[in-house]
Amino acid sequence: MDLTERKVSEEKIFDGVVLHVRKDTVTLPNGNLATREYIKHNGAVCVIPVTDDGEIVLERQYRYPIGRVVTEIPAGKLELGEDPLEAAKRELWEETGYIPGKMTFIGEYIGSPALLEERVQMYLATDLTLGECHLDEDEFLEVFTMPLEEAVEKVMNNEFADAKTQLCILKAYKILKG
Repeated sequence: MDLTERKVSEEKIFDGVVLHVRKDTVTLPNGNLATREYIKHNGAVCVIPVTDDGEIVLERQYRYPIGRVVTEIPAGKLELGEDPLEAAKRELWEETGYIPGKMTFIGEYIGSPALLEERVQMYLATDLTLGECHLDEDEFLEVFTMPLEEAVEKVMNNEFADAKTQLCILKAYKILKG
């Protein structure tokens, strides 16, 4: 069965710096028309950095839309046409100061496919060298480390709210510990 919906028309509702809201008319598999409202986004990257000592590098950052500080792995949006691997290395360096000796692609995360077009490319960074971070002028965060095993426990105890962070911690644990 073909489940594909085909775009008939697109209406731009809002064009912001990061988000672009669209309202499309689509043809459904049965031939009927329907409306799809969604947010276009260039995509993003995230990195789970693991030190030689088995610690992961995390950051605490205030997230305005939810009104609280959240513990996350380093991440950031892609610029239009930017290579995800290079963006992941850049975000890791800018936010934490770490430079990876090895980067491994560990998957793609789509957080809310019914509403948001954003795709997050996930990477595992190892063989880390610590340098100096270079935060954007509007970026305020606290960087710290935690044993990978402790982070897995925190995921399982619902202590990390951020889904990409949860997923990358569990993937890194499975990859590194079997």
